[in-house]
Amino acid sequence: MLSNNTEKNEIAPVSIPINLNDYQKLARAKLPKMVYDYFAGAAEDEFTHQRNQSEYQDWLLNYRVLTGVAQRNPGVNLLGKHYSYPFAVAPMAFHQLAHPAGECGVAQAAAKMRIPFTVSTMSNASLEEIAMSSTGDKWFQLYVFKDRGLTKSIVQRAEAAGYQMFQVTVDVPVLGRRERDMRNAFTLPEGLTIKNFEDNSTASHFVGEHGKVGQAVYTLCHFDAGLNWKDIEWLCQLTSLPVLVKGIINAEDAFLALNHGAAGVVVSNHGGRQLDSVPSTIEVLPEICDRLAGQGAVLIDGGIRRGTDIIKALALGADFVQIGRPMLWGLALEGKSGVEKVMQILIDELDTAMALMGIERIDQLNRSMIVSRRGRGK
Repeated sequence: MLSNNTEKNEIAPVSIPINLNDYQKLARAKLPKMVYDYFAGAAEDEFTHQRNQSEYQDWLLNYRVLTGVAQRNPGVNLLGKHYSYPFAVAPMAFHQLAHPAGECGVAQAAAKMRIPFTVSTMSNASLEEIAMSSTGDKWFQLYVFKDRGLTKSIVQRAEAAGYQMFQVTVDVPVLGRRERDMRNAFTLPEGLTIKNFEDNSTASHFVGEHGKVGQAVYTLCHFDAGLNWKDIEWLCQLTSLPVLVKGIINAEDAFLALNHGAAGVVVSNHGGRQLDSVPSTIEVLPEICDRLAGQGAVLIDGGIRRGTDIIKALALGADFVQIGRPMLWGLALEGKSGVEKVMQILIDELDTAMALMGIERIDQLNRSMIVSRRGRGK
């Protein structure tokens, strides 16, 4: 039987966050409901969003002992460049909803922690402002607009500003039915815009009208629902930077992405925010990696909340992972320093996991080190 003291400790509210889930609980208490729901919410019943996280628990780690792990190195190579850690900040819109430091604060935190930051097209700070705010590694997430001239301009600006990679998001021909946002009639507060388009009044603002969600209207007006593989070829020819296709959950689509000029793919279901009732990203990762057979880079996002989750994704074949919402929870609580603390938790958890797995280097991970609870192939 538990002692009274133990029972009290178990039900005590979180005050000092020691993991990423703690940060979410504290951010929920701090943020306005509309803002928290926008960041935390997903499409319809949010089944896929929940599955992104829960499916990591269905993979078990097969660790080794007595391997000598006194000197551990979590560094990896990706597309010809070395990175200190195998994870980046995933692209997310509207950071200034969480904290005035916004994207520039996240960029500064990422640079300090030696973590790449993927900047969203839908940022509250311009891509130039973000690039000037830090000297760290920065990648750019791109939506293809109906106005190809606008798209081309963004690509050229990102190249000129020193971004190192493009991730073109392809899973938003229309906006998913995000019911929390619909109930809250989500829109940007006065004073916040999509800063990358400040010279284009229709592209820099969106507002709700007649009960419709402002972002859904914006997507319908500006994003190209007719996007196809020829547009990927056009984009790859437009830039000398690597282009990854983001929003892939089908192995054949991953193969087609490489055939049409992409340097790799991001296995992603948009954090469960687009089509509900699709597989989690970790479920489809092994098949995609097998189909590509090392011919292109494979990144993954969605549901990663622990250092052991990073280990599982890499053991299943991913080259790199991206982590989204937890960075916003850190930003909401403590601005730039909160993001640094979230990153440090992941770094510490990853280091512990490497030691206990019996590996000194990330490239020692392979599928023999992971076992499925449900009988899926290694």
